[in-house]
Amino acid sequence: MFNRLEVSMLSAGPRWAAQLQLRIDGEDVVAEAVGGGGRGPFTDEALPADGRAPLWATGEGRRVVLGEPECTGGCCGYLSVFVQRHGGIVEWSDWQVPTGRAQLPAFCFHADQYDAELTRAMRERPPQV
Repeated sequence: MFNRLEVSMLSAGPRWAAQLQLRIDGEDVVAEAVGGGGRGPFTDEALPADGRAPLWATGEGRRVVLGEPECTGGCCGYLSVFVQRHGGIVEWSDWQVPTGRAQLPAFCFHADQYDAELTRAMRERPPQV
């Protein structure tokens, strides 16, 4: 059984620029992992206008930073995941979590659903200023 990714945009606030909200099977995994006051990935970094989003999965995996706690990543560590495509499957694994946070499991997405969701989010992202 595959996990399901949902991407939405959160408006900029008093402390952070506009961010992505990443839900896996309906759960906001970033918010849970960084805690209250933390942040998820900035929209302009995670879904840049040039389309070269770090979340795109390829056969050559890469580590992607998805957020940081309120005290900053330099203090307690960033939330990051290793993203890689294995044929028709996109895997998020080998999580690195901020100090004192629960480890996250690996997630596997059907590549077509994953790609469609990132494409949809790219189309709906607000223009960069």
